[in-house]
Amino acid sequence: MIKYLLIIMFFLVSCKKEKQQSFDTINGDKFYDEGILLLQKNNIEAYKKFQQAINYYKKQKDNSNISKSLICQAIAQQGSGDIFGAEATLVEALKIIKDNDESLYSIYDTLGNLKLDQKEYEQALKWYNKALSENTIPETSRINILSNKSVAAFKLKRYDEALDILSKIDLTKDLDLKLKNRIRDNIEYIKWLKNKNYPAQRNIEAIAGLKQKNSDFWGLNSTYAHLSDIYKNIDNEKSLFYAKKMYETATKIKSPDDKLESIERLIILDSPVNSKNYFNQYKKLSDSIQSSRNDYRTRFSFIKYDSERKELDNAQKELKISRQYFFLGLLGLAIIILIIWYTKRQKQLKQEKELEVKNTQLKMSKRVHDVVANGIYQVMAKIENQKDFDRDKALDELEFVYEKSRDLSYEKAGEEKEFSQEISELIAGFNNATVKTFTAGNDPSVWEKVSPAVKEEVYQMVRELMVNMKKHSQASHVAVKFEKTGETVEIQYKDNGVGISGDLIYKNGLRNTASRIEAIGGTITFDTKIEKGLKVNLSFPAS
Repeated sequence: MIKYLLIIMFFLVSCKKEKQQSFDTINGDKFYDEGILLLQKNNIEAYKKFQQAINYYKKQKDNSNISKSLICQAIAQQGSGDIFGAEATLVEALKIIKDNDESLYSIYDTLGNLKLDQKEYEQALKWYNKALSENTIPETSRINILSNKSVAAFKLKRYDEALDILSKIDLTKDLDLKLKNRIRDNIEYIKWLKNKNYPAQRNIEAIAGLKQKNSDFWGLNSTYAHLSDIYKNIDNEKSLFYAKKMYETATKIKSPDDKLESIERLIILDSPVNSKNYFNQYKKLSDSIQSSRNDYRTRFSFIKYDSERKELDNAQKELKISRQYFFLGLLGLAIIILIIWYTKRQKQLKQEKELEVKNTQLKMSKRVHDVVANGIYQVMAKIENQKDFDRDKALDELEFVYEKSRDLSYEKAGEEKEFSQEISELIAGFNNATVKTFTAGNDPSVWEKVSPAVKEEVYQMVRELMVNMKKHSQASHVAVKFEKTGETVEIQYKDNGVGISGDLIYKNGLRNTASRIEAIGGTITFDTKIEKGLKVNLSFPAS
């Protein structure tokens, strides 16, 4: 029965997958077509549509359509002045497109156009050549690329090369009239650039008339620019006339870049009075263009980021749902296994708990013996064997044993404090209304390699310093700093009390501290020359 159930489930999943694939492709194509209609009219909205198309194509891993959408996004970015963003988008497309993809030439062509915009003409020629080397390039696209390639060549003042490129275009063929006029315009202009005596103005003025008749206002801008250049040295009035025509046309078609170029010409050609006004216009327009491009760049980046974030969220939701279905399928079997395992585990846990209680009791018993019994025995031995019995010192040591035994009574079974915590609590225990204590650097990592025996000695040394402070220093602030340097632990004690002279140090309850530090191979130094208070430095090996 399970076998048949799996077969049915596989069939349903396969049908759903095929249906989903068709749905994703249809929606991807829909958004792509909507983006094409918006391109150059509203680049932001077009960019959004292409991003939506990409999201659907990604579900099917349709790299060909993804790369086509990325190319269109780059064109939208280029049209809005986001040159570097467009380059990044095309690089993204190059990473996923196959070598024989029909759109590959378009990536190279667009990269060439971007380099042309950036006045990197050698790089532009390189990308145009790569585009022309593709076998899948349509004839109209090939002619456009040749036309743009000739521009890169004449910008490098390689006029013969530019004319040779354009000679490969058969203008007798039935070409788009705007494209044909643009090529003829460029041929005449390049001939004039090569030979300033060449009478190109008459032919270019005729071409301007054809463009006007054909409502090719974008093409008229370049024609007016050419005519302004040609007349510049032979007829200033005509040069100024065509610069103004370029300005009017650029304003009409709302082309800020062409308008900026026309103002540059007007500043040079017009009277000084007008030039000043044009200069102010130029600065204002230039700032506006830069601000607009920055705004577009930010908006494009946000669309990409927002889409990728939503895509990630959706992927995580889908993964979560898939996992839920998977675990539901295993739940029935898991419940049976869990019942068997639970029974055995409960028995095992009961045995482990009993053993843990016994071990804890033994451990606590040993700690009580080590801390309390040994401590009391040590005090008794000193009282018995020392001739000069120091009552205060004995009381201090008994107080220490009492505090340690009290700490043990507060501990939970099986729970042992970190040594750093014990030290911090010891120092904090001397904090009251008149004395403020501070601890620094007391991190658990300081004590990682320190043995239990050394820790016990350190604990008592710190305690002895604090007891000495309490009895003799009259301090209001006490600071204890801990630091591990290489294989050495250093402790710096400092208070602002009355201080003590060098010859009185060992008479103030610190004789044991010196003995203890020597026993663990360390050193102790007393700095009594500070302006006020006492400073003690302890140093000993970490392991």
